Amino acid sequence: MVRLGVGIVAASLVVTGTVSAQQVSGLYVGAGVGGSYREATVGENPRNRFNWGWGWGAVGSVGWGFGNGFRVEGEVSYRDNQATAALRDGVRPFIVGGTTRQLGLMANAFYDLPLGDPLGTGISVTPYVGAGIGAGWLQGRNVRATFPNGGLFAVDNSSGWNFAYQAIGGVAFGLGQFVPGLSLTTEYRYYATLATEYTGANRNTGTTPASRVSGDVVNNNHAVLVGLRYAFNTPTPAPAPAPAAAPAPARTFLVFFDWDRADLTDRARQIIAEAANNARTVGSTRIEVSGHADRTGSAAYNQRLSVRRAEAVAAELVRRGIARNQITIQGFGFDRPLVPTAMGVREPQNRRVEIVLR
Repeated sequence: MVRLGVGIVAASLVVTGTVSAQQVSGLYVGAGVGGSYREATVGENPRNRFNWGWGWGAVGSVGWGFGNGFRVEGEVSYRDNQATAALRDGVRPFIVGGTTRQLGLMANAFYDLPLGDPLGTGISVTPYVGAGIGAGWLQGRNVRATFPNGGLFAVDNSSGWNFAYQAIGGVAFGLGQFVPGLSLTTEYRYYATLATEYTGANRNTGTTPASRVSGDVVNNNHAVLVGLRYAFNTPTPAPAPAPAAAPAPARTFLVFFDWDRADLTDRARQIIAEAANNARTVGSTRIEVSGHADRTGSAAYNQRLSVRRAEAVAAELVRRGIARNQITIQGFGFDRPLVPTAMGVREPQNRRVEIVLR
């Protein structure tokens, strides 16, 4: 009795979009096509067999990703293989021919393992594994072997459905920077069904009548396909952030003074020089110079002290190239402290002149 087996190898190259190694979330569709190989079918006598050449296969699927690496999908597949050789009792036939066709309706579950962009090419790499169960349809068409002594073995054009299962492994290459949601993958599939019944005719020699035969065949398949997968709700990659604008030149400068003093320190002269340079950079047309004092001493004394401090700063600005008619001077005594204090407290930050560029 001859055992019939059908093998399909599927590899899919799927173009994805993103990228980034982003998990599939929501609805997606896929399709693939490639080479299919079918294992030899061996009868109860191991000296009886049919061999099958490489054929072709195709898959189409609709699925849903949960955004956490898990996906489920429904799949339709097709496989086609030609008979290439046979043995009966160890004897090779003159002529071998015929085709087997298969249709699969499968429910699959997958788990993705995103690796990101390990090669730095902008293409994400995501290996994945999966398994599926469903129903498989198998049909033999004109499968026959004619032997030198006139013997014949032929399988009818019968067909039938049976329980099917498969294991899947592949790698997806994400090209989301070009088309968000589109992916490219390579994939291997092992596909099989439970034993399937066949009927046929057997004739030992050219002079003996043919007898009807029947039996079961195990259907084992391997394969490799190429295809496309597209996830619909993959977010569009955010545009690259615009270059940060150069910081605007400072427009307020603080010059601090020692207690009860209006003369400029070296650090004060550096700050006034920075203010003069910035005034030219921003094209300032008016510079406000405001003097302040801490809350020690009388109000009248501190008013005069704050004005002297403002005048000292204005004179240094003029020395640094600023026109005097651009500068306005005023003194506020201790009425506008930078740090509020009680009377009689020597607060260094309140002994200051503010330079404001307008």
